[in-house]
Amino acid sequence: MAEQTAPPVIRERAKPDSAVVRDALGVGIAVGLSGFAFGVTAAGSGLSLLQTCALSLLVFTGASQFALVGALAAGGNPFTAAAGAFFLGTRNAFYGLRLSQLLALPRAVKPFAAQWVIDETAAVALAQPTRRAARIGFTVTGLTLYVLWNLTTLLGALGAEALGDTEAWGLDAAGPAVFLALLAPMLKTATERYTAGLAVVLGLGLLPVLPAGVPVLAAALAAPAALWLRGRRMPGGTDEPGALGGRRASGASRASEKGEER
Repeated sequence: MAEQTAPPVIRERAKPDSAVVRDALGVGIAVGLSGFAFGVTAAGSGLSLLQTCALSLLVFTGASQFALVGALAAGGNPFTAAAGAFFLGTRNAFYGLRLSQLLALPRAVKPFAAQWVIDETAAVALAQPTRRAARIGFTVTGLTLYVLWNLTTLLGALGAEALGDTEAWGLDAAGPAVFLALLAPMLKTATERYTAGLAVVLGLGLLPVLPAGVPVLAAALAAPAALWLRGRRMPGGTDEPGALGGRRASGASRASEKGEER
């Protein structure tokens, strides 16, 4: 019987800690500045300084905060506005499920880390090649963003009249822009790109007809829809990188075994 050689183990190259910190700081600072826009918007919607700062300290998820104050500014019912913000924030629970396995933090630390589970920290952590890098990225992004977001919220609420219209500053677009920049390089397969495109179509298409927060949740249906369509198009197959090579290797292995039996 021919001697079998174990396949080589492929290890991902570790990312330098300095590079992780640099990237995390960039995200935290860029998104943290949009706290100015929230502070101004919250003050303009009738919230007091204490209420505005309490939202950033305790809720700490920009999309939900903007949805809440936006609905209040438009004259919406406070309970309806809060419900929309709540539904929009439920996506963080799904981030938490994935990050819990990736970061593997001590049980005593998890309740505090949960406060930092948001779009940006999840994107930075999931983009790292190792657990150490993911922990550093999550911690630096979360700490930088939390401190800067709350500081700029305070400054924005205090200087609402001086800052004027936040749309002229464009600060409210900083968060989504950074998140898309982090997400784009992670869409490596056709299925992932199709899923992202379908999610955009669902989210934007349903935005005018559904309450705030619901279109984002509905956009999550893009994932099962894309997988179902891929299954119908390629029964038993996959478009993931390396899948074709894997099937070829499997075929070669079976041919080798038959040759050994002879």
